[in-house]
Amino acid sequence: MALRARALYDFRSENPGEISLREHEVLSLCSEQDIEGWLEGVNSRGDRGLFPASYVQVIRAPAAEPPPPARYANVPVGGFEPLPPPAAFKPAAQQPPPETFPPPPAGYPFPPYGGSYQPSQGSDDDWDDDWDDSSTVADEPGALGSSYPDYEVAGGGAPGRYRLSTRSEPSLGPRGAGHPPGHPHPPGGGGAAKSSATVSRNLNRFSTFVKSGGEAFVLGEASGFVKDGDKLCVVLGPRGPEWQENPYPFQCSIEDPTKQTKFKGMKSYIAYKLVPSHTGQQVHRRYKHFDWLYGRLAEKFPVISVPHLPEKQATGRFEEDFISKRRKGLAWWMDHMCSHPVLAQCDAFQHFLTCPSTDEKAWKQGKRKAEKDEMVGANFFLTISVPTGPGASLDLQEVESQVDGFKAFTKKMDESALQLNHTANEFARKQVTGFKKEYQKVGHSFKCLSQAFELDQQAFSAGLNQAIAFTAEAYDAIGDLFADQPRQDLDPVMDLLALYQGHLANFPDIIHVQKGALTKVKESKRHVEEGKMELQKAEGIQERCNIISFATLAEINHFHKIRVRDFKSQMQHFLQQQILFFQKVTQKLEEALHKYDSV
Repeated sequence: MALRARALYDFRSENPGEISLREHEVLSLCSEQDIEGWLEGVNSRGDRGLFPASYVQVIRAPAAEPPPPARYANVPVGGFEPLPPPAAFKPAAQQPPPETFPPPPAGYPFPPYGGSYQPSQGSDDDWDDDWDDSSTVADEPGALGSSYPDYEVAGGGAPGRYRLSTRSEPSLGPRGAGHPPGHPHPPGGGGAAKSSATVSRNLNRFSTFVKSGGEAFVLGEASGFVKDGDKLCVVLGPRGPEWQENPYPFQCSIEDPTKQTKFKGMKSYIAYKLVPSHTGQQVHRRYKHFDWLYGRLAEKFPVISVPHLPEKQATGRFEEDFISKRRKGLAWWMDHMCSHPVLAQCDAFQHFLTCPSTDEKAWKQGKRKAEKDEMVGANFFLTISVPTGPGASLDLQEVESQVDGFKAFTKKMDESALQLNHTANEFARKQVTGFKKEYQKVGHSFKCLSQAFELDQQAFSAGLNQAIAFTAEAYDAIGDLFADQPRQDLDPVMDLLALYQGHLANFPDIIHVQKGALTKVKESKRHVEEGKMELQKAEGIQERCNIISFATLAEINHFHKIRVRDFKSQMQHFLQQQILFFQKVTQKLEEALHKYDSV
């Protein structure tokens, strides 16, 4: 007996892996086991893929061919909750509450959001001192239905604390499984046709758009209390949306990395002295503290490019060259942190900069507070305040064009940065080894010539012999200059490229969040045009997408602003160092030349 099913409604595929159905069409099923409300099968046109289980009625009929093997049979069903029966067929009063999705099961092989941050492992500054305890990050609050943009003073709440929320419509699971999107209720069911359609959920529950909370926010499932200090303002500047500038800008130096020990010398680590300009008070931080801060910020800000830290190293951590290189990398990282209007004012960053190194209690309290921050995930987007009024709304088609242009730019910049980094690294290697060796080989040859001339005991040739010997010494010194030069010009360029390669690795996820929101807007507009969704619901989705678009464009503009500043400064430094280098080489050659004047 082959497994078959009859389509009850039309279904139009919108995502890869789905197939379209026509009403009354007979399909072959790969398995009766549904995957989070979806079945896999083959339609009458030979297309194979997924479709909502609630759109079909399983029938059994003899068939000559066995059912095709299920490609999705290995999906861990234990990681998902089963969907309820088609609840949308019930009257509105009997509708179930919005469906939520459980986190992936323990040990599920997917990286955390962002894909780039991994907690410290190995021996590089392990978390094992008295500054830490067993406290863990608080679970994200569940999504609550509410209204957007709806500012309400929370009853009994503290002054300056507001409840922000987005109205949540009944959710029917991924891609609306549970009731056909836009299909009128069957005879005997309650509800009108306009209210039957819902914007679908992404089938991939591990996508960045879903894990960042962007989908839940756009679909109206975010709710939380936003303090005045948590608001992130986007303003319209001469180049478009921009983050509101930090009213109290500051810088922070990183100096004097020193090796310290604990446990009576059994454990060693490097501590860096930080001196923020707005406090003037120095604090000492280990690399693990930087690593903890980066993890918190990367989780909290899904539409902001948090700069990557210099890479970890398991061996040679106490070598002078490595410590110096890491300090320079941390200095670049700190500069970008302090230059970002949002990151610079974040509570976790300020705690990192200002908490006294000796006050363990205060550090633990600030650490717990940061780890229990409720304004993460979907709730983070509630903190974003965007321009309102005439002319403040974004043209989403223009936004899509700008984001696509930036995506092409980042791809090309990433390729160019990789090429320049490879070229600079190869050229530096040649200077340190090849050029030095070649110049010193020339110097040695001149020295051999002078030694040969010394065999002539004529007094009038002594001056020439000395001049040639000095020329040999000059070329030997020029070889040393070549070997030392990459530290002055090429290494800083490669340090900057490494920092920007981290930024470029962040933007695909940021763009994915914005693209996901835009897809939901297009879907809601289609439902409105088909008369299957109320205009008010679609406008709410578009308004929330507008917030994500404002934030994305603001971050793009900040990236370009900092990029121009950094590369202008670094190229000036590179060329200045090149000029100084060749001036030193010229000076050595001129000194050798003058030796022949007295011959």
